[in-house]
Amino acid sequence: MGWTDERVELLKKLWLDGLSASQIAKQLGGVTRNAVIGKVHRLGLSGRATPSKPQRTVFKAPRPARVATAAPSAPRRIAEPVAAAPAPSPVRYVDEAPGMATVLTLGAHMCKWPIGDPALDSFTFCGRRTDETGPYCCEHAQVAYQPAQVKKKSSAAELARSLRRYI
Repeated sequence: MGWTDERVELLKKLWLDGLSASQIAKQLGGVTRNAVIGKVHRLGLSGRATPSKPQRTVFKAPRPARVATAAPSAPRRIAEPVAAAPAPSPVRYVDEAPGMATVLTLGAHMCKWPIGDPALDSFTFCGRRTDETGPYCCEHAQVAYQPAQVKKKSSAAELARSLRRYI
């Protein structure tokens, strides 16, 4: 349906009365909200008698700072003796002397461990022979792949203790 002179006049009147674009589209019939918005902009209608939804500034009172209250101390129980966990394996560091491979000379069975800052010209890769399982030599594979930590089984007492934090 086109924009006739009567419909344009009705659009101007409704717009200045403060109706929203969707309300005007419903009253006109046969046009969408976006068509009404486009026509309003082409006509240069900007002023409105009252906005469709008046904006109110809402001032919220600032929240009071949370006071850290200590829980009343209850007598502590002596925990059951737990078997000592195995000591974590020491982290091995490999001497990072400049490698012998660059991006251009890196081959399929060469260690791809980066050495240095990639932004510098001195950046290289390890370049030693890799084992068949991954992209690193033996020394760098030990650093890259840490063994999985063994989870200790929790007892009922430990479960109750951890739940007390949330109650």
